[in-house]
Amino acid sequence: MADKKKMESTFFNMVTVLTVVALVSALALGFTYISTKDAIAAVQLKKTLDGIKEVLPEFDNNPYESKYNVEGFEGVEYYPAKVGEEYIGTAVKTFAKGFVEDVIIMVGFDKDGKIVNTSVIQHRETPGLGSKMSTPKFKDQFKGKLPSIEDGIKVTKDRGEIDSISAATISSRAFCDAVTKGYKGLIKGGKK
Repeated sequence: MADKKKMESTFFNMVTVLTVVALVSALALGFTYISTKDAIAAVQLKKTLDGIKEVLPEFDNNPYESKYNVEGFEGVEYYPAKVGEEYIGTAVKTFAKGFVEDVIIMVGFDKDGKIVNTSVIQHRETPGLGSKMSTPKFKDQFKGKLPSIEDGIKVTKDRGEIDSISAATISSRAFCDAVTKGYKGLIKGGKK
């Protein structure tokens, strides 16, 4: 039987092994981040561009290139659309706290501030409940609505016009809150 040498279990040896494991893990994580960050950014950009097209009528400019932000509405992005030189509306990428985490949506407003359409960009709401905010039955309720400047847009449980998703009132409120936040920023920023 061969005599196996065993590394002595000392504090120095344990710290050395732990340091090497942490360093290898950090390098692997860093490499994974660097190799995937461009692909992730491209997917997010495509979702944004698809969302803009979904929530606005035909336009011939590039709203993404005209993107602007409004002070006091950090994290909300505004994409003005035009046909020729005529402003036709703005797509707004906005968000609000949902049941699990932020619900990110795109909402299109026409030149008068009425909602053209909405699109869910990202959420992690409960499957089968909060995830129903992507269905036409829920999101089509917003079409043609002009949010109130004071109150925005609300679910019927909060004396509003939008029927909430059964068993998903928090997700429904988050959607309404995101629309309201986008609209208030649009008004404050002076529709472009």
